[in-house]
Amino acid sequence: MPLTKPSIDDEALMARYPFLPQGATFLRVILEKNGITVEDLIEAHWLEEVRSRGRVRLLESVMHKEGVDSATTIDLSSDLGKMTESLSFFYAMLVVCASFNERLLARWVEGEASRADQLFGMDKENFDILARSYLSDIKEVRERAGGEVTYWVPISDFIELCPRISGNYWRLINRPLKEGWVCMNSGAGESSRKRTARLIKERIREDLTNSCVERMNKMDDSFAELFIDPVERVTKLLSEQVKEEMPMNASIRADWPPCFESAVGELSQGVNVNHTGRLFLASMSLAMGLSQEQTCGFFANAPDYNADTTSYQINQIFEGKYTPHGCAALKTSARCPVSPGDDRLCDQEWLTHPLKYLKAKQRRRFQETGGTVITDKTE
Repeated sequence: MPLTKPSIDDEALMARYPFLPQGATFLRVILEKNGITVEDLIEAHWLEEVRSRGRVRLLESVMHKEGVDSATTIDLSSDLGKMTESLSFFYAMLVVCASFNERLLARWVEGEASRADQLFGMDKENFDILARSYLSDIKEVRERAGGEVTYWVPISDFIELCPRISGNYWRLINRPLKEGWVCMNSGAGESSRKRTARLIKERIREDLTNSCVERMNKMDDSFAELFIDPVERVTKLLSEQVKEEMPMNASIRADWPPCFESAVGELSQGVNVNHTGRLFLASMSLAMGLSQEQTCGFFANAPDYNADTTSYQINQIFEGKYTPHGCAALKTSARCPVSPGDDRLCDQEWLTHPLKYLKAKQRRRFQETGGTVITDKTE
């Protein structure tokens, strides 16, 4: 994050982007100007429209893979509209923090970050000041008069943020470099501005997460109880949505090795699993006898999900009959979620591969129940 944020005096712009680093001061001003306390925000009858808009933002994050809708019917030219849009974001954030639910936090942050990504990519007029709120620097290069602008970002920002994004475009070796600057030229049908907005999305996600975690750590139980009704509603919806989105497979889920369970769980929550984790999940699915369609379903909530790209990559892995990573490789790539003592089976010296874990689980269940071991490609 830049040490010095640019000053933004446009209240309509701040209302459209209340999550900006400068947003905390703006929200404080809105509350003071309108004489609103947090208690008013929770229960005052005249602020029901604010709460309603906040609930919409929350529900869109939980229910829709695309995240929060970038469009809004709120009139940001009026004082009421600015207050409603900005405080609805603040209300939704308070509900998320009061839930102390990491899954809900990840889902909401992903929704808001995705919305920001869309809006930033379209906001040609304000893009420079928005980018400078999240990047240490940025410069524009116009190849010819009237031509499209190409954005360049410092290599330090790119190196920090690009590992969180999948795709060949985001590998440093594939980006033009010049004197410490990385060229964010157009790609995948998107302009240079939209490509840069995608990079900034990672910084927004990080900033929102850190801000909410800090707020959660300061929030006491008595304050959190004020939000008990909206928290219960949204966490119930989240639980139902995750259950609906989670594909079932040919193996009993209790047999899954922790590394596979972890990768599936993180993706379902919108966490950006690294390349090794994604490759392992796909190749492990192949070894377990899952279909390509089921395997693609695991990736549906990934932050950078694209149905066509995912289907193509999964098909390549299935056709190439990739072998899943072993335990040593997963540990090296930070994809083993187990510490000594967490899982007795994983502690066994002979347990060197997740497929051995799966076979051992199925064998044990067969011996205990007298049932039939599920037949799949692990046998």
